[in-house]
Amino acid sequence: RNRKGRGPFRAPLYSDQISRPRHRGGHGGGGGGPGPRSRLQDDDGDVTMVEGPQDSGIPFGKKYDKDWLLSSLQSVCSIKAPICQIYHTDGNKAQFYVEDSTTANALFKVSRKITDKDGYKVIHIICNVTVIMNSCPPPALIHTDLKAADLEHLKQCMAKRFDGSQQALDLNNIRVDPDLVSQNIEVTLNRRNSMLAVIKIIEENIPELICLNLSNNRLYRLDDLADIVNKVPNLKILNLSHNELKTERELDKLKGLKLVELSLEGNPLSGHYKNQADYVSAVRERFPKLLKLDGHVLPPPIGFDLEVAPATLPPCKASYFCSEEIKNIILCFLQQYYSIYDSGDRQPLLDAYHDGAAFSLSIPFTLQNASNLGEYQKDCRNIRRMKDDPTTRFRLIKHTRLNVVAFLNELPKTQHDIASLIVDVNTYTATLLAFTVSGVFKETDGKSRDSFRAFSRVFIAVPAGNAGLCIVNDELFVRNATTEEIRRAFVAPAPTPSSSPVPTLSAPQQEMLAAFSLMSGMNLEWSQKCLQDNDWDFDRAAQIFTGLKVHQWFTRINEEFIYKT
Repeated sequence: RNRKGRGPFRAPLYSDQISRPRHRGGHGGGGGGPGPRSRLQDDDGDVTMVEGPQDSGIPFGKKYDKDWLLSSLQSVCSIKAPICQIYHTDGNKAQFYVEDSTTANALFKVSRKITDKDGYKVIHIICNVTVIMNSCPPPALIHTDLKAADLEHLKQCMAKRFDGSQQALDLNNIRVDPDLVSQNIEVTLNRRNSMLAVIKIIEENIPELICLNLSNNRLYRLDDLADIVNKVPNLKILNLSHNELKTERELDKLKGLKLVELSLEGNPLSGHYKNQADYVSAVRERFPKLLKLDGHVLPPPIGFDLEVAPATLPPCKASYFCSEEIKNIILCFLQQYYSIYDSGDRQPLLDAYHDGAAFSLSIPFTLQNASNLGEYQKDCRNIRRMKDDPTTRFRLIKHTRLNVVAFLNELPKTQHDIASLIVDVNTYTATLLAFTVSGVFKETDGKSRDSFRAFSRVFIAVPAGNAGLCIVNDELFVRNATTEEIRRAFVAPAPTPSSSPVPTLSAPQQEMLAAFSLMSGMNLEWSQKCLQDNDWDFDRAAQIFTGLKVHQWFTRINEEFIYKT
């Protein structure tokens, strides 16, 4: 029984399943093999369409020149579009890929209609061959870029089909366009290379396109058309009629388009719905502004499509503290913590951690250049990487202050840009303080020396003696710094102008000045005066500035802590 298939097809016109070849001219059965004519001349058999992917082939076609063979087939075939999608040889047989059953049927009829230079008939079909048809995607070998000359011809062809007054491009059945067929250029839009070439030409020459007609192009999926969403944002009218789209899910790939008119008639998907209302609803779910479908005007969509100017976001606050008291406590702690952390020996940080402290490190789940953060990767505890591995998740947590500080000593040596720190207090109670610190640092040794990193660190701390903080939990996240973060790093702001001459400061003094200004909230001029009065001793200047407030705050905290425990 003859069956018409859909989509691209591969058809065998020569089969190894023939158990006994038929010969002419006295070459009967028995010992001798077929003569030269009998190999190329066999009777045509019946053609049966059944399922299963195969290739179209010409026995002993390897001896013929490819261009001569294909042009000869084209000249006697009723299909005027290019019939060969990909050509190769297998042993002595020439094989090529055919697009559909119509092309295959046309090829069946040209057996023995071509004569080679030796006077032999070229066989395309041999006796009793079963031609197997099955819808399947094109082979990967045909996804090659079009040649530059072919692209130029395609561009000229598209220019003829473009209506500038309507900003409309008609690519209906472009594969049989005479200009392309005459140049033997295959533009089949259900193949990735052809579709991407068309979209690129549109993007570079007519990005303001409003109307696009892609009907009759045998499209059975829209993956390759999806790029048009970003590259042709003004597209309002799209014709996809008489293609091979089988499900409305293909339309999801174009959901970004703000279409007002769409044509899908002649596609299998349009016949899947019992009533028109369900069909319209399914399509409008993807394109809510649609006003016309398959040539029919739709009722206005119900909704609130208000053109509201985008709200102006308030400026971002550099840091957030619950109060000035908390601000002074945290900034003083950070200055002391990172002055030790950036030194050659991090062992003194033992005093900053609780005996039962915990620490964890993570880096981004997906890295464009994973080797760039290689020194952090082996200890990374990113939950997305190990959501199904609780043992490793637990093992990568560093427990007790001895293990935490020992691990910190193994991390690359650093220099933090104190002026870049942004602090956000998350939780503040009488017995607990949780805050996040973000900023930039650069590595000062190892394979990644002078590499800039951005970090975010969550500290959970409890009050400690001598007006200090004790860390009970520390989570560090490290990533590569952005170009803008690198540009702004380690650039100390200029001092506020004053009438009196300001002595030139060294680099360490400028960094200390920026840190002290950030901690105290004073401008640079007063911060510099405070540091100079204390011989540039940061700790002493900070102690004098914050001593009274710190003492009052911790006295209250400790009293409440003792009372509650």
